Amino acid sequence: MVRRVSGQPTWLRVVLALIALAVAVPAFAQNGMLKGTVRDEKGATVEGAKVMITQNGGTGRKFETKTDKKGEFIQIGLPSGSYSVVAEKEKLASQPATVTASAGRPAEVALVVTAALGANTKASQEAAAALKKTFEEGVAASNAGNHQDAIAKFQQGITQNANCTDCYNNIGFSYMQLKDYPKAEDAYKKATEIRPNDSAGWNGLANVYNAQKKFTEAQAASAKATELAGASGGLGGNADALFNQGVILFNGGKSNEAKPLFEQAVAANPQHAEAHYMLGMTSAGSDLKAARAAFEKYLELAPTGPNAAMAKQFLDALPK
Repeated sequence: MVRRVSGQPTWLRVVLALIALAVAVPAFAQNGMLKGTVRDEKGATVEGAKVMITQNGGTGRKFETKTDKKGEFIQIGLPSGSYSVVAEKEKLASQPATVTASAGRPAEVALVVTAALGANTKASQEAAAALKKTFEEGVAASNAGNHQDAIAKFQQGITQNANCTDCYNNIGFSYMQLKDYPKAEDAYKKATEIRPNDSAGWNGLANVYNAQKKFTEAQAASAKATELAGASGGLGGNADALFNQGVILFNGGKSNEAKPLFEQAVAANPQHAEAHYMLGMTSAGSDLKAARAAFEKYLELAPTGPNAAMAKQFLDALPK
């Protein structure tokens, strides 16, 4: 007679062991197409703004689109990589923003056009060109992993324009890569001070706190980013923000609270592979059918994704 060592079925013990291994999930976003909004300094949407998307890294590939009546735009077919995005209309222009596109789901950006950056004078054009050059050099250094050089370039950009929010956001990102969390936090906080209604800085703060396991602070920053992303016009249902907020709750041991956020993320963007994976993680202990479906969908969307091996282990362990 085989002696039972536990009242739990074997598959459940295996699943629980796998969940125990899959902790401290990083909050990150995959991107497919680029979606965004263009607003003026007063927060009003800008129709007919020209949006120029330039691939960084020396490729020189450029894409161009315009905003619709809601001030929104979308660009599909972007090869994976880093891009500099600028909007302009008549005498208004935005600071360059950096986004990363990759197969999977859309990147999002919110641009603010101002007269100060877009004034049709030789001096302002030269100043904007100088800032753009400095910013792109910072992006190139960051992409190459030279984060100290990148920080120096973005700091130079701040001397050229003290309100360069994207310079601060990129400084925060580089300090994150260097694991200098206090300086990353300072940079992201400065970005939120300059542009408090932009979700990018709040998302950065959420990631800083998440990396330090300060889950209460991370949750608050992520909630603020989600709120602002929703206020800026939807942008695909804010799947990225919902996903990041869910990850922070999950890492804080609040799986039950995280699950509805992953459900909302996949509803907003069915192609969000990592949200399907995390939905499987949070369903494994209570809804086996949903967990299996979520892991299968993840493998369908990302067969060689970062969690593919773990998803396969879950599927092998879960009863059919």
